[in-house]
Amino acid sequence: MKFAVIGGTGLIGSQVVKNLNAAGHEAVPHSQSTGIDVISGQRLGEAVAGADVIVNLTNSPTFDEASPAFFQTSMDNLLAAAQKGGVGHFVILSIVGVDQVPELDYYRAKVLQEDILAAGPVPYSIVRATQFMEFMDAVLSWTADGDTVRLPATPIQPIASKDVADAVAEVAAGAPLGGIRKIAGPEVFSLDELGRITLTHKGDGRTVVTDPTAGMFAVVKGDVLTDKEAHLAPTRYVDWLS
Repeated sequence: MKFAVIGGTGLIGSQVVKNLNAAGHEAVPHSQSTGIDVISGQRLGEAVAGADVIVNLTNSPTFDEASPAFFQTSMDNLLAAAQKGGVGHFVILSIVGVDQVPELDYYRAKVLQEDILAAGPVPYSIVRATQFMEFMDAVLSWTADGDTVRLPATPIQPIASKDVADAVAEVAAGAPLGGIRKIAGPEVFSLDELGRITLTHKGDGRTVVTDPTAGMFAVVKGDVLTDKEAHLAPTRYVDWLS
């Protein structure tokens, strides 16, 4: 099968391309660095020509109120190109619990992306993943102040990007789901606890202070970013840290 992996040079996309090619498929990475633009539509038709499957892993450059416009325009352009090119399967990556956090502009934007795909003309699959282990350093940086890091006790079920890429590649190579597959890491932590584990492992002497108002995840209610019924990935957080 031939796959057009849009956003195929990023953290997840590069691993998806590698996995699909290793399985004997032809997966071609496309991104701004290879000359395509999902907003202007530049070279999209060329990128998806002859593809059996589109895997769209592009992301909004911002997480603010501009993000819905990015997903609206990019999905409209990609779906038009997919339909014109006769693509039979369109896959996106989303977030577990994304529809349960309307307070976040970016989460509302991802819900919009899902809705556009589901209402579109191409058979589709949505993979929803929990928070990536690779993002923990960024989360720590958001609320760092001197010798302290403030984090809420939001429940998190971190997953390794390798496990996400494995799941995306598997779904992309299969029949369209016409729905959602949820994947998650094998363990649930509170975010503040995860911060302490991370800093201890790195030999970082800063202190994590539990603060229910700190950072982006402070607005999350309950355990909506976790899912015990999701397909559980194998990589444990401490093993990933090592």
